[in-house]
Amino acid sequence: MAPAARAIALLAAIAVGAAGGGPVLAPARAQDSVTRGMPLIRDAEIEQLLRDYAQPVLRAAGLAKQNVRVVVLSDRAFNAFVMDGRHIFINAGALFDAKTPNEIIGIFAHETGHLAGGHLQRLREQLASAQTAGIIALLAGVGAAVAASRGGAAGDVGGAAIMAPQTAIMRSVLAYVRTQEDQADHAGVKFLNATGQSPKGMVDLFKRLSNEVLFNSRYIDPYLQTHPMPADRVAALETIAKASPYWDKKDSPELQLRHDMMRAKLAGFLERPDTVARRYPASDHSLPARYARAISTYRNSDLRQAISQIDALIQVQPNNPYFYELKGQALLEGARPAEAVAPLRQASQLSHENPLIEIMLAQALNATNNPKLAEEAVSLLRSAIAREPEAPEAYSQLAMAYGRKGDLANADLASAQAAFARGDLKTARQLATRAKTRLPVGSPAWVRADDIVNVKPSANARVQ
Repeated sequence: MAPAARAIALLAAIAVGAAGGGPVLAPARAQDSVTRGMPLIRDAEIEQLLRDYAQPVLRAAGLAKQNVRVVVLSDRAFNAFVMDGRHIFINAGALFDAKTPNEIIGIFAHETGHLAGGHLQRLREQLASAQTAGIIALLAGVGAAVAASRGGAAGDVGGAAIMAPQTAIMRSVLAYVRTQEDQADHAGVKFLNATGQSPKGMVDLFKRLSNEVLFNSRYIDPYLQTHPMPADRVAALETIAKASPYWDKKDSPELQLRHDMMRAKLAGFLERPDTVARRYPASDHSLPARYARAISTYRNSDLRQAISQIDALIQVQPNNPYFYELKGQALLEGARPAEAVAPLRQASQLSHENPLIEIMLAQALNATNNPKLAEEAVSLLRSAIAREPEAPEAYSQLAMAYGRKGDLANADLASAQAAFARGDLKTARQLATRAKTRLPVGSPAWVRADDIVNVKPSANARVQ
């Protein structure tokens, strides 16, 4: 494929790019039809904070009822983007590198600008038009090449005849995308003003990224970029942002602490212990530093010391559900599930039954191998699945809990649902077929099993 055609095909494959550039906090594979196969990070604390960041902006944009979900990708690069009307994707690297809540809120405002502006659909239409024009240009170029060859012209003249129209088309598409980025910046500032928040974080963030790529940008063709050149973009954004009456407004200390705790959590889970020790030395007695060190300690198999550190955190904030969650997770992964149950119950209660925490609590209950706890696990998992219907680990735990109860029919159905959520349609059908033989014909469970048996293969299901 010619370079210009490859670039247009790439733009067709990716969606609008971004701003410049359970509870176990570890990569997991997304399971819904849009995010299937993406390496995700799922964490109750981080997801709640990001919802709190995004919801005011989404309301200001009139998107509150669209159930837009923020998805965290396990990627250390600084990036965020949208792919459809229901997800905003943000890399862990962006969360880790952003120094203030306002910077992340600024990213969400920019991405919301793409959603509110209908940029995805418009880009698809532009790409469809470009692809049609590209085919016409290609055929015209081939015709010119044939004519040139009959006239005795050099072969590279024919190649130039083919490439020139495609290059012009590609430049036109990229110019269109750059215009969308500028529109998203303006919309983002508008939404921040509507919510009484400063656009300074967005400007500071883009300025920092601009400085990082300044040297390389001197050698980049600005007409072959999907985003405006950094210096031009920052200058335009800063002009409109400084006109905001909220330019000097700061994040509240409480929100800044939550942000710092999120960054500490990411460091504790994702960085090497020596890196955590340098970033958060023992001389740093702040709560985020203690959080990062406690996580790093448990992650590196010093369970006794980790529990001591986590208990000290709980003493400081006895109503923080995520400290109890961390303690339960450490005990569960340390092969002490019976001891994990109490702190996880406390975490569930304090978090108002967060589904990710409920799934972990059910996992601990199952791991005790106590049949008397199976009914509680079933209840927790059914509640969690109602809010997290695409979580295969929840269905797997539900199958285990039903098995503990001796309910083989529902165990088969839950196993089938787990396989279906993973995209393993062959296994899902086999298990659902067996479940149907054990379930009352026409019952709600039988109907769910029948639906799986009769589902048609699609691009979102992995047929073995």
